[in-house]
Amino acid sequence: MLMESEREKAKPHLVFAYGTLKKGFPNYAFMEDFIRTHDAVSLGAYVTHHPYPLVCGPHGVAYLINLPGSGHRVKGELYALSDAAVLLLDHFEGVSAGCYERLPVVVVAAAEDGGERVEAEAYWGHRRFGEALWKMKGEVGLSQYGEKEAREYVRQEDRPGARNAILDLFS
Repeated sequence: MLMESEREKAKPHLVFAYGTLKKGFPNYAFMEDFIRTHDAVSLGAYVTHHPYPLVCGPHGVAYLINLPGSGHRVKGELYALSDAAVLLLDHFEGVSAGCYERLPVVVVAAAEDGGERVEAEAYWGHRRFGEALWKMKGEVGLSQYGEKEAREYVRQEDRPGARNAILDLFS
């Protein structure tokens, strides 16, 4: 159950991680650093209240697409983050470049944690390409980003070219 401790109050952003930022996945080091510096608290396993498309784009990058009622209820993790941590994640996720948008999402705690419904935010595939990416994937999505998808992930610094491939694909 989500209890608001003094530490969590100092972290005003609840962010739902569904892809590479989850524990054990390629970019979890960001979350580990935030936890280590007291800029984040892990709140456990959550799932989206409504179904949404979750697909992998170029380089094994996960995109949650803001089309409620399509796809699956998506499994992920919830974190309470400081303002500073969210600014760093916004930069990493390419919010200003138009790769992702940080928008609201309602998530539900795992049943063993009481099934509490919480309003949070997630990094959604940008509206400029989200629906087109969903259609390109045959409107078939995932219920979670897993080990198979993570094996296809290519870190930003190892990708060819200066731009994000998703922007090149839908420009």
